[in-house]
Amino acid sequence: MSGTKSAFPMAPATNPPQAALIVAHGQPSNPAAAEAALKKLAGQVSLRLPDWEIDSATMAAKGALQQARLRHPTAAIYPLFMADGWFTSTALPERLIEHDQNDLLPPLGMDPRLPAIAFEILVLQLAAQDWQMSKTCLIIAAHGGRNSKNPARAAREFTDAIRDISNFADVRLGFIEEQPDLSDIAMNAGKCAICLPFFASNGLHVRDDIPAALKKAGFEGVILDAIGDDAQIPDLIAQSLKRAVRQ
Repeated sequence: MSGTKSAFPMAPATNPPQAALIVAHGQPSNPAAAEAALKKLAGQVSLRLPDWEIDSATMAAKGALQQARLRHPTAAIYPLFMADGWFTSTALPERLIEHDQNDLLPPLGMDPRLPAIAFEILVLQLAAQDWQMSKTCLIIAAHGGRNSKNPARAAREFTDAIRDISNFADVRLGFIEEQPDLSDIAMNAGKCAICLPFFASNGLHVRDDIPAALKKAGFEGVILDAIGDDAQIPDLIAQSLKRAVRQ
């Protein structure tokens, strides 16, 4: 009846939760394992952002990215990559052709807070080995690439930042897919040497290619996990997402 008030009060309007999609390259040879690892990371980020919906997808798993976009069509996209190379500047935007590119955040490897995290990792490793930083050689192992100069540039900027905040006896940068080759860079590094992989996860490059290159060089030091697998990374991603919303 016209003019009659409802017996049931209207629920107050609420804004939909913020949503984010963490995207990684994944492993074409074993897409399920990479999907599971990325899902675990998304869960860790979600614990830090309880009011958000955090999802994930790898580009290597067929249909995973498209399905995630259907679930969260307005989600901010966090690229779990180390540089603004071909994948983040071309391949990913092409997959997200209908997506507002303003919501494509800078990749993990270009976060200015990453060198400080690396420094903490390295200090802990030096303490564990009872080595002095000033007598230790640090080797940064990076991917590089043939399709873009950006991955090498990002790795060099990261390496320069480490040099600026540390006093290692030597800091060297070597690549898997371009020059200078990691196996050449790692020669004569000495027994007090640490290799830090500038990679987003412990994929095949970190598990197989880096150890093989270092073995060829006669490397006698310690090989760390990929920096993208560090326990501080979920916090870093959560902070990046919150900062992007405030802008």
